[in-house]
Amino acid sequence: MAEAKKESSLHHRPVEILQRLIQFDTTNPPGNESECIASIDRLLTEAGIETTVLSKAPNRSNLVARLSGRGDAPPLLFFGHVDVVTTKGQDWQHPPFEGVLRNGYVWGRGALDMKGGVAMMLAAFLRAKTENLKLPGDVILAVVSDEEAAGEFGVKFLVEEHPDLFDGVRYAIGEFGGFTFHIGNTRFYPIQIAEKQFCWMKATVHDPGGHGSVPVRGGAVARLAELLRRLNTWRLPVHITPPARVMLRAMAASLSGVSSLLPRLLMRPALADIILRLLGERGRIFDPLIHNSVSPTILQGSDKINVIPGRVSVELDGRLLPGFQSEDLITELRSIVGEEVDLDVVQYDPGPVETDMGLFETLADVLRQADPGGVPVPLLLSGVTDARFFSRLGIQSYSFTPMAVPEDFSFLDTIHAADERIPVDALAFGTDAIYELLGRFGD
Repeated sequence: MAEAKKESSLHHRPVEILQRLIQFDTTNPPGNESECIASIDRLLTEAGIETTVLSKAPNRSNLVARLSGRGDAPPLLFFGHVDVVTTKGQDWQHPPFEGVLRNGYVWGRGALDMKGGVAMMLAAFLRAKTENLKLPGDVILAVVSDEEAAGEFGVKFLVEEHPDLFDGVRYAIGEFGGFTFHIGNTRFYPIQIAEKQFCWMKATVHDPGGHGSVPVRGGAVARLAELLRRLNTWRLPVHITPPARVMLRAMAASLSGVSSLLPRLLMRPALADIILRLLGERGRIFDPLIHNSVSPTILQGSDKINVIPGRVSVELDGRLLPGFQSEDLITELRSIVGEEVDLDVVQYDPGPVETDMGLFETLADVLRQADPGGVPVPLLLSGVTDARFFSRLGIQSYSFTPMAVPEDFSFLDTIHAADERIPVDALAFGTDAIYELLGRFGD
């Protein structure tokens, strides 16, 4: 009886939910998310919540759960993934798959991206069921696999083969917006309204190879080195897209003095790169929001130490701004790498061009209520999420996993890095905000 009572009140303990999720090693590849999904399934079904578990491949499960509402609003979708990136080659203070609670933080791979967000959603979902919250419309929760790769076994699979699960959904809530971001004395809460698209590419250089004992000057390896140097030092052209403009204008309106000039000047293409150079490290968060970008990630050359390769390539993690296509990225890269480099698109997932802001004010008001001193603003995300697949069903996604974090806590330096962690207070803050949204998304 005591154990059953403890389980029934788990919605008050998002920290414990997160610790359980972290303890499943769901590093992708290979993922192996099914045990983690099964644990979530048991948690929900024991609370009397209807669930469906679907898989495209063994051990790559996805779960969809639903709570019934009054029917006064279209269904609202929440989605999150339980796969995580590798910890290989990283030195951690605490083991990455133990969910250690220490110094006011939960430590572990996925604490931020995004088992922490899933824990918030689960806790709010369970609380709504337990407390019989009057929901404006049905609420759907999708906990999925494979977001950290290409989504083939996760949301893409669900959208392509089970789109009926999302009938009537207009808005969705996913990762990763609503976290605290400081400029001067102003505390912002960026809510993602749009995101970049990924366009993975391969750049290949050809030249006669040879025997390692006879050096080749200016060969394929040297030319690739020059290509990498150019990619490291040159920026692609500035583009101020509608989502970026909305974000920068909102920030400028909430700042005063010299600080308000920053977002205003970034909206002027002729000055933007100059401002970014002056900002140095502080400009990292804005740089990818006004440029298409590529990051060299995988190098391929000879597979023998005594053979000079005649073909050398680098894989490029390309990210496109909303409204751009893969052909645009190739054109922009040509101006940097020249015509003699082969540029091939490996995978391109287009995202939505238009943004539906219909739910934004409700999300912003939830955050104003949670933190009256904070300023919610729209966010263009430099990353890519599963939202791109839901957009194919006409669903507008917002990132809304709110986290009030200390000013010295850096998301950019923590996500996908060693010692990934989330403040305990941030989990409580986010759970309460999501629960508040559940009761008023039809406003």
